[in-house]
This record gives sequence, C-alpha cells and structure tokens, in this order.
Amino acid sequence: MSLLLIDAGRHACARLHDAGHQAFFAGGAVRDRLLSRPFTDLDIATCATPAQVAALFPDARTVGASFGVVLVQCLGVELQIATFRSDHSYSDHRRPCSVTYETDPRADVLRRDFTINGLLENPLTGEILDYVNGRADLDARIIGAIGDPVVRFAEDALRMLRAVRFAARLGFAIHPATLAAIQQNAPAIQAISSERVRDELSLILTESNPRQGFVLLDQSGLLPLILPEIAAMRGVAQPPEYHPEGDVFTHTLLCLGYLENPSLELALAALLHDVAKPATFNDSSGRIRFDGHAEPGASLARGILTRLRYPNAVIDSVVSLVANHMRFMDVDRMGQAAFKRLLRLPRFDDQLELLRADSLAALRPLATYDLVRRRIAEIPPEQIRPPRLLTGGDLIAMGFPAGPLIGEILQAIETAQLDGALSTPDDARAFAASRFHD
Repeated sequence: MSLLLIDAGRHACARLHDAGHQAFFAGGAVRDRLLSRPFTDLDIATCATPAQVAALFPDARTVGASFGVVLVQCLGVELQIATFRSDHSYSDHRRPCSVTYETDPRADVLRRDFTINGLLENPLTGEILDYVNGRADLDARIIGAIGDPVVRFAEDALRMLRAVRFAARLGFAIHPATLAAIQQNAPAIQAISSERVRDELSLILTESNPRQGFVLLDQSGLLPLILPEIAAMRGVAQPPEYHPEGDVFTHTLLCLGYLENPSLELALAALLHDVAKPATFNDSSGRIRFDGHAEPGASLARGILTRLRYPNAVIDSVVSLVANHMRFMDVDRMGQAAFKRLLRLPRFDDQLELLRADSLAALRPLATYDLVRRRIAEIPPEQIRPPRLLTGGDLIAMGFPAGPLIGEILQAIETAQLDGALSTPDDARAFAASRFHD
C-alpha cells in the first residue's frame, strides 16, 4: 500500500509542479518513510488554492473548504491535498476560528503539532524540508511540540493524548518541556468531546505498545481525568501468592503488554477486566480477596464505555469478556456440558487470549490456558453446538404443560446431550419421560 501511495502522490505533485505550484508530502507519511515504517494514507501540502487544485483534478472533492482541504483521485488512490495555511485563535480547543492561506511552506509547518510531524518532502527530488528540527528529534527518538508546547496544547488539548500515542507507538520519549506542558494543562482534556478522546484511546490500546501508552497517561496526569477508574487501581494490593507482580494497576499494564495485535474489544477487556477490584477489595480475613469482582466489573465497564460513546456492539462484547473472564478458573473441574457452553461464549478466541495475557501478567504458568486448548482439541466442532433433539412443541405433544417446566426440561436435555448421554430424539423423549413425568 505504501508504494502505491507514493506513486500516486508523486503523480499528483508532478501535476501541481507542472502548473507552477509548490507541492510536498507532509506529516505522518514523511515521518514514517524516514523511519522505514509502513503507512496507509498520504497528505500533500501545496501553495495552490483549493480552486486551483480543483482545476487540475476534475474529480476533486472539497471536504474542508474553510481549511483548504481537497480530496483527489490519482492512480485509483484517494489523496488529501491541503493548501499551506496559518491558523488563528482557537476558541473550542479543536479548530482555529479562521485561517490564512500561505505561499510559504514554513508558515504551514509552524502551525502543526509535533516536530516529527512537521517535515515536508519533495517527492520529485527527495529533498526534506525541516524548519523545526524534526529530523534531529526523529534521530533522538523524541516527541516534542513545535514552538511553545503550552500554546500548542491550548489550541487543541487533544494533542496531549496524541503526544502519548505517538510516543507509545514509536517507542519514543516525550521531551521534558512537552511533558511538563501536558502535566500543567492536563485538565483541559475535559473540554474535548468524548468521541475524540475515545478515538485516541482506541489507537493507544491497539497500536504497538499499549502498556507504555498507559504508563505515559499516568505520568502525564491525563489518566485520572479520562479514566479515573483505571487510575484508582494504583496502589490496590493483591495477594502476593497469586499476584507477585504487584498491585492491580501493575497487573493491568502487564496484561496489556502481553496482547498481540488485539482487536479493540480484547484490548478494552484487558484494560477493564479487573476494574472492580478497588471496589471489591477485602482483607478483613487477613487475606486479600476480590470476591465476585467480575460481575461488578462488567457493570463498571459498561458505564465507562458508554461514557466514552463506544458503539453498542463494542460495549456488549467487552462487557461479556469482562463478565466471563474468571470462569476459566474452574476448567479443571468442569464437566463436558459446562465446558462446551464455555466454548460458546461470544468472541471466544478473544476470551481465550484474555486468559493467556491475564495469566502471564500474574507471572503464572499457562497451565489453565493449555488445559483449555487441549480440551478444545478433543471435541469435534459439531459437538459444541449440536442440533436440538427436541423442541418445546415436542414436549407439549408428549403431554407436558406449557410454562417454565418446558425450559427446564430442554435445558436438562441439552446438558445430557452435551455430556454425551443422549444422541437421538428418541433418547431425549425417554429421558424427559423418565425424569419429569410424575
């Protein structure tokens, strides 16, 4: 994808250049090219006005008229072309109240967020324009704001979360002055919409180093403002015989670190699986316990994800993962019927991966995880959800009265079927007649 984007970008820039306009690759694509990282989108910055861009690209679509942003198609690829601009005062912590189109690329760079995102590349010559020491920060592996970081974060407070995300994704440090500005201005994050915060959190959780992301959220002072329930885990002790790794916060971050290319739902479940431990902490017996923390954890998870405006389908999946994560502790004592029902849990692959990461985070052997996998291998897939032997109508035809008893009988039949005791409808009828007829 990166090579196709480059070819399309060069084609677009050549057309702009031929018409007498400056045009450069800008932002993340330049950064990632210099870091030899793949990228999936490409932005172009130019001195051409939106009208001039549209004149050169007949299929152009203006998507940000007030910000000079135009979408064009080149070689079957969609590219974003933006006119050089400078931004004026921000009143909503998100967008400038007005912009001025510029002809100088330096003016365009100075409005951007971080030095590593302020690099421009002439794709026709390979020249890199660096007005903000971005290449030095790339080499030093530093995330630093362009200009005064306090001003940058006052313009758009979401940039504080973006600093954390870039640092975690790239394995960089945040420049001390930039980190200090985040700590100073952290309360401003509360002016940002839940949706924008949610989107940054989702990227932190699913990109390459979520554990480091949450370490930085904690250090920056942002964590208690956007996820106070996670910050509350800090200092909550766990029984050392089961959790030698430390407190609940340490365990949760370790769990995130053991995930491998997680789905968003799995990453959120790993973050929230022990969210009720602070509330259920009990050491009155002289031994630390968190009895029944999975159920209140599921309720807390629903509230947190609703507050952050996640889609209902995501919320329901995460709640299920959190609610059921302790059920695996009984696998060694679980009969066939109960185990097969466990395998029917929604997103079972994610549920199993959560068990693996949770076990590793507690510095435990993967004995339970390995046992589950062995038991799964012994069960033909068709036996996990076998066809129903009888219906409620069949039971009524046998003389059983309509009502709750029908459900009880069907459940008992399914349990016997999953245990291997029943395999035909006649077996099921005989079972029902012997067990439930007076």
